[in-house]
Amino acid sequence: MEIEKTCCFTGHRPEKLPWRDNERDPRCLDLKFRLARAVEDAYRRGKRHFMCGMALGADFYFCDAVLALRERREDVTLEACIPCEEQPNRWREGDRQRYFDLIAQCDMETMIQKHYDKGCMLRRNRYMVDRSSMLLAAFDGMLGGTMYTIQYAMKRKLEVVLLDVTPT
Repeated sequence: MEIEKTCCFTGHRPEKLPWRDNERDPRCLDLKFRLARAVEDAYRRGKRHFMCGMALGADFYFCDAVLALRERREDVTLEACIPCEEQPNRWREGDRQRYFDLIAQCDMETMIQKHYDKGCMLRRNRYMVDRSSMLLAAFDGMLGGTMYTIQYAMKRKLEVVLLDVTPT
């Protein structure tokens, strides 16, 4: 895929979201709405290939938004960027099922490495940033992997679009 036509995503897992895993919470619904708008805007600005790290929480929201866009725009592609084969092994059954359902709908999947180690999520994030020109980020300002990915994307001179997890 061409870097200038590629957009990737980073965001928080449920334990860092104010609503945890309650996707019916109005704040979650608001983030999903704004994320769908940001994906649409990225498309209007020439992005056709979208990359998702397939983590629980905001990654799933992004994946859903891109799949919804692809229903209306046949030139959209979605790549599942999987840090390791064991990613969903310790998740609840419903989360694992959703993960596999989402991956099955992706146009391609890239497995960064076979087995988990402490650096596989970082390598997955760098893989996505290194192949993109835009990063969408659902972010609350806290330290962690999302902040690191945003900083890395800025260092690589990507356009970074921040979506506040808790807008005022």
